[in-house]
Amino acid sequence: MADKQRTLLIVEDDPALQKQMRWAFDAFETVVAADRESAINQLRRHEPAVVTMDLGLPPAPDDVTEGFRLLTEMLALAPDTKVIVLTGQHDRENAVKAVGLGAYDFFAKPFEPDMLGLTIDRAFRMHDLQAENARLVAMQASPLAGLVTRDPGMLKICRTIEKLASASVTVALLGESGTGKEVLARGIHGLSSRARERFVAINCAAIPDALLESELFGYEKGAFTGAVKQTLGKIETAHRGTLFLDEIGDLPMPLQAKLLRFLQERVIERIGGREEIPVDVRIVCATHRDLKARIREGHFREDLYYRLAEIVVEIPPLRDREGDAVLLAHAFVQRFGRENGRAGLALADDAIAAIEAHRWPGNVRELENCLKRAVIMADGNRITADDLGLDPVEDDLEMLNLRQVRDEAERRAVLRVMARTNGNVARAAEVLGVSRPSLYDLINRFGLKKEN
Repeated sequence: MADKQRTLLIVEDDPALQKQMRWAFDAFETVVAADRESAINQLRRHEPAVVTMDLGLPPAPDDVTEGFRLLTEMLALAPDTKVIVLTGQHDRENAVKAVGLGAYDFFAKPFEPDMLGLTIDRAFRMHDLQAENARLVAMQASPLAGLVTRDPGMLKICRTIEKLASASVTVALLGESGTGKEVLARGIHGLSSRARERFVAINCAAIPDALLESELFGYEKGAFTGAVKQTLGKIETAHRGTLFLDEIGDLPMPLQAKLLRFLQERVIERIGGREEIPVDVRIVCATHRDLKARIREGHFREDLYYRLAEIVVEIPPLRDREGDAVLLAHAFVQRFGRENGRAGLALADDAIAAIEAHRWPGNVRELENCLKRAVIMADGNRITADDLGLDPVEDDLEMLNLRQVRDEAERRAVLRVMARTNGNVARAAEVLGVSRPSLYDLINRFGLKKEN
């Protein structure tokens, strides 16, 4: 079945040629326009990556003025759109002028559909490459550059972080250990108006309870044995910047009360001191624990939770991020390869299959440590599943064939809808968004028996 995922806009005033082009390029989702106004409307509505357009458009098809006007307007509205101009057989001058204005390419009429089809394919690929390059450049320039992902869920979280950065709210990042909570916290700081000030991080689970209060709030000289000088705490050190409280779920109950008072009053008292010190700091916290369960168990204050969790961002584990494990693995191999003088290293097929199959309970941190060790220990220029310390799995590349994947998805969809509609072809075709003849073709192609 044709791939209808890419939209091609055909601007042509000849109905017969319109029909011919839609038939010739049915591998795309084709939309058509016969004049400048309808072409602009279709461009705004469908945002096609590629457009083919005839320079000679109504009201005067023999005059290319309207065509040049349309070309200029389209490129102003959608500069990344690839426009392929169709001209008369001996109209090279106007074709060259169109390219000078920004058209991607030109073709003379009459044209060979196969040749024009190759140019259209190339235009789509060029559009995709430029879009990917722009995305990578934007990521490298962003404080979120350290987060490597293509998973839609994580990309949505990145957009959420960008929105939250400029807001004066306390953010709670929830997720398993090793999912990238500190990277996101630094992203919030880097995108905020506090970016030029300090980002101070403290792990509430890594410091003994007896020392945690002094680490957070500081102490005066002589406050206790060994306090030989006045020392600022993490909260005060982060003044005008961002304080990242990692593993906030492990904060002892006595300190929870003191932290709550700070969040309410925005003043602190150092241990052994009597002076109230105002501190302007943004709080970002993180934990792998279920804070609501901790509240029910009596280990976490509910009032503190609502102070800390003005905005909650839940970060999915690596195993739930489609394709991210392999994407990150390639990035780690390149990074650790450069650092260890082994820039030519790459992942073998069995390593990629093993990475995809592994559940990664330690998430990105586990993957990073695994790849760092493998880069150092690998004997050849290929990292194998054995180098990773993972069990090899059978990698059936045939299952990654797009046509087979589409066919299987279509077969399951037809089966499900036919069952739901009790074999009513008219209703099933309506639900599936296809015509009845098309549905009969699918039923026959997949060898599905239609119950009478």
